[in-house]
Amino acid sequence: MADADYLIVGGGIVGLATAYRLQSMQPGCRVRLLEKEADVGQHQSGHNSGVLHCGLYYKPGSIKAVLAVRGIRQMVEFCEEAGIKHEVCGKLVVACNEEELGRLRNLEVRGRQNGLEGIEYLEREAMLEVEPNVGGIAALRVPQEGIVDYPAVCRELKRRIVENGGEVVTGATVTGLREQGGQWIARTSADEYTGAFLANCAGLHCDRVAEIAGEKRETRIVPFRGEYYKLKPGREGIVRNLIYPVPDAQFPFLGVHFTRLIHGGMEAGPNAAMAFAREGYRKTNISLRDMWDAMTYPGLWRFVAKHPKMTAFELWQTFSKRRFCRALQKLVPSIQLSDIEPGGAGVRAQAMAREGELIQDFCLIRRRAALHVLNAPSPAATASLAIGEEIVRRILSDS
Repeated sequence: MADADYLIVGGGIVGLATAYRLQSMQPGCRVRLLEKEADVGQHQSGHNSGVLHCGLYYKPGSIKAVLAVRGIRQMVEFCEEAGIKHEVCGKLVVACNEEELGRLRNLEVRGRQNGLEGIEYLEREAMLEVEPNVGGIAALRVPQEGIVDYPAVCRELKRRIVENGGEVVTGATVTGLREQGGQWIARTSADEYTGAFLANCAGLHCDRVAEIAGEKRETRIVPFRGEYYKLKPGREGIVRNLIYPVPDAQFPFLGVHFTRLIHGGMEAGPNAAMAFAREGYRKTNISLRDMWDAMTYPGLWRFVAKHPKMTAFELWQTFSKRRFCRALQKLVPSIQLSDIEPGGAGVRAQAMAREGELIQDFCLIRRRAALHVLNAPSPAATASLAIGEEIVRRILSDS
C-alpha cells in the first residue's frame, strides 16, 4: 500500500498550489511533494516579473482565460489573508501606431468577454494623466492588474502544506517512475517514494517526467529565455506602474514592457529568445542534452521556418542593448540607453506541437492514476490556486 495518497512532482507554484488544494478539498488526504532543488519555487515561479495577470489576452472560454480571471481573485485574497506584499495598481496596454489600434480594440472586446470590469479605452490626453511619459496614440487601462511577491507565495504555500500534515521533499530529482501494485514508485536522487496518484507539475521538465511515467511525448517543452533590464536609480520614476505593448496574437509572448517591482525598482523586458538550456538563465548556459532534445524535434524547425523574422528579431534583442532600448522607446520615448542596466532573466516552459505551433492554452492530461500538466506558462503563477483547484476537480471527478 502506498504511504501517500498523492505524489506530486514539482515544487513550483503550480505543484505547491495543487498540494494545498488537495488538502483543502480532500481533508485528511496524505500528500507528498518532490522537488529537485534545495527549496521550492526556484525556476519559473521565482524568475518572473511578479505581475498579477487578470485574463485580458486569452481566448474567451479557454482554460487559460477562465483560470486567469478566477485565479487573480484567489491570489489577491490569499495574499491579503497571509499578509504577502502585493498591490493592484493597474496597467496600460499601449498602441504605438494606427496598425495597432484595431488589435487594441480587439483586446478590449476580449477582456470584456472574459468578464473584466472597468477596462477603459484612453485617447492620448487621458493616457498622459495615468503615465505622463508614455508614448503611443491610444491605450487600454486595465485596473485589475498588479504586482506581487511570488517567492513569498511559494514559501507560504509550503508552510501551510507542512502544517496540514503534508510532506515537501527537496533535493529529490525524479529519475524513474513506475506503476506497481496499485501505486506509483518514484525513484529519485534522494530515495524512493510511493503514492497512489501521480500529479506531474514539473514545469520546465514536465514532458520528460510524463515520458518516464509512460506517456508518449506528443508535444515538447522548448525553452524561451526572457531577459530584463533595470532602470537605473534616479530614472525609475519615469514609469509609475505597468506599461505594455499591444502583443502579436500569433505568439503567447507579451513583448518587452515596463514593470514596477513589489520590493522597489523598475524592470524592462522580457524578450523571448530560444534558450540553449531549460534552466539557461544566462546566455552562456548551455545544456547539450536540452539542445539535442530541441534540435531533434521537428516542431522546432517548422516553427523557425514559419516565423524566421520573429526568431531573428528576438535573438538580435538578446545581444543588442541598443535594439532592446529601441523597443522600450516605443512605449516611453524619453528612455535612453544610459538609463538601463542588465537585470535578471527567466525561462518560459513553452510547449510546442510537432507542427511547429506554440501551444497557447494550459494543457492538463488526465490518466487513470495520473494527471500531467504539460503546458502552464504565464499566467500560471497568477492562476496557480485556480489551476490547483481545477487539477483536484479533475482528479476527484474520475476517482
